[in-house]
Amino acid sequence: MKSLNVEFLLGVTEPSKFPKFTYPEIAFIGRSNVGKSSLLNSIFNRKNLARISSTPGKTQQINFYTVDKKTVFVDLPGFGYASVSKAEREKWLNLNMTYLKERENLRLVLLLVDSRHDPQDIDLGLMEWLENNDKKFIVILTKSDKVTVKQIAERKKQVENLLEQCKNSLEVLPYSCETNLGREQLMAVLKRVSYANSYSTFQGVE
Repeated sequence: MKSLNVEFLLGVTEPSKFPKFTYPEIAFIGRSNVGKSSLLNSIFNRKNLARISSTPGKTQQINFYTVDKKTVFVDLPGFGYASVSKAEREKWLNLNMTYLKERENLRLVLLLVDSRHDPQDIDLGLMEWLENNDKKFIVILTKSDKVTVKQIAERKKQVENLLEQCKNSLEVLPYSCETNLGREQLMAVLKRVSYANSYSTFQGVE
């Protein structure tokens, strides 16, 4: 897959400011500090496209990126713990859920889960919500270089078993930003979605 031309478009802190697009959108979600910024930087081979920090909660808005002028990537604030007030976390939650519920151009959700740990309640809750709300999603097992090959295989199987009855779960993909494990497979999926014009089109090429 050729190099992608990516541009930061804007950051949004309230639903009324969501931009209007005709492009398909791919959303990146997960718990705080699960590695969303690192994943975005890895996809585009850019060091500073998305800001990386060891402090949970650095992504404090929904960030929109245009990709090759035919797809929009959407980076949502992390769910769960962040070193901010409860009111601020609730504001982020409302922002995220409004986007996920109402965004008509949303074609695919990449749900990031830390491969080093069993899926936590937030992870399981997001999987359930996406399934119940008919949102196509892929689980990305981040930080896969931090565990052994055997452990990542076991984690992948564990999550696949959890999602066995989910019709909207498309794949469980181990990923490492350090070694590029899973990058080729993910890029193929992203390219496929970029050329899809609707949910039904995407379903037809699973």
